Amino acid sequence: MRRVVITGSGLITALGSGTEKNWQALVNGQSGIARISRWSTEKLKASIAGEVKDFNVEDYLERREARRMDPFCHFAIAAAEMAMSESQMPVGLDKANGYDPEMVGVIVGSGIGGLMSFEESFYTGTSKGWDRLSPFFILKMISNMAPGRISMRFNCKGANWGTVSACSTSAHAIGEAWRQIRYGDLDAAIAGGAEAAITPMGIGGFEAMHALSTRSDDPATASRPFDKDRDGFVMGEGAGIVCLEEYESAKKRGANIIAEIIGYGANSDAHHETAPAPEHEGAQRCMRMALKVAGLKPEDIGYINAHGTSTPFNDLHETKAIKRVFGEAAKKVMVSSTKSMTGHMLGAAGGVEAVVTALALKRGVIPPTINQFTADPECDLDYVPNKAREVRVDYAMSNSFGFGGTNATLVLKRAQ
Repeated sequence: MRRVVITGSGLITALGSGTEKNWQALVNGQSGIARISRWSTEKLKASIAGEVKDFNVEDYLERREARRMDPFCHFAIAAAEMAMSESQMPVGLDKANGYDPEMVGVIVGSGIGGLMSFEESFYTGTSKGWDRLSPFFILKMISNMAPGRISMRFNCKGANWGTVSACSTSAHAIGEAWRQIRYGDLDAAIAGGAEAAITPMGIGGFEAMHALSTRSDDPATASRPFDKDRDGFVMGEGAGIVCLEEYESAKKRGANIIAEIIGYGANSDAHHETAPAPEHEGAQRCMRMALKVAGLKPEDIGYINAHGTSTPFNDLHETKAIKRVFGEAAKKVMVSSTKSMTGHMLGAAGGVEAVVTALALKRGVIPPTINQFTADPECDLDYVPNKAREVRVDYAMSNSFGFGGTNATLVLKRAQ
């Protein structure tokens, strides 16, 4: 089997645009959550979110081109540009510069796709007539336009598709890209996810499910994964994209290897639309699967970037699943949820968190779970509360779980 490494990354979140800016904010325990600024939340209890900051689409796309895309696509393209720049892979891929375009793929997903464009077009149709819709409406809405646009931008002619698996979307995208490189179907890939669902329908829909935090009086402390007083997740938006390459090729060209992906698990709870199976049995199997593929034992893992959404059910059941899988080692493994700072980015979450996990390995710093105020006796692992921790670990895990009972786990190794 071929080895697969991460050589580039791009992050766009409520903490800012760019991987380094995000990393510094995360290790400093900074929250990106604030009141929603783009539209009135007067009739909603949930009036806070992790809106993307300091992002100018015209830094990446011409205005005319940008108008033909939904914001989730803007985020995906910009994060891919960042990842390609960091990896120093040539923008115009061709055989002359060592990259066969047919062996470079793009697997980038979105859990919801162009929700903002859908809402705007629905308003246009109902108020002005259905004959007034933009010819770009469908193209702005469908989620596979993110990988499609990225492939055109970089001349990637290999596999080109988008995963759609709710909050596991971009972890699945990275895992499937890893698998295609591992088995020789690709030599390199751009992978991850993007989301832009902080819209009236997006917030209203999740509020109707009673899934969102209503702690709007203090936005920065609203996302409280594993804390006793957690009351729901805070929605975020943005993108997390990585460049993956076959190890020998990356090493030969002198690429800066951030981390190596060595394990991937993907399965289903087959239990309920939204609630995890008891003690998150599906997540247990998913973590065990990823560990088996990686050839590791639970005690080898030093850090877990948890799904950790700040909802009562998820945090409790993920904790139980980790304890079941890790046994005595669960007392020693560090677990943190960076959603406490970015909010829950839905389909983009796994991509962002895979990058964070890779950087934790490379830099020897474990980002904290902020807003740990009151310990929950049933959530009793080491959540790296409130302050980053300088410690070197060799192996780490990133969990992503989604509606429909879909699960994904990635296992990463520190670059040697």
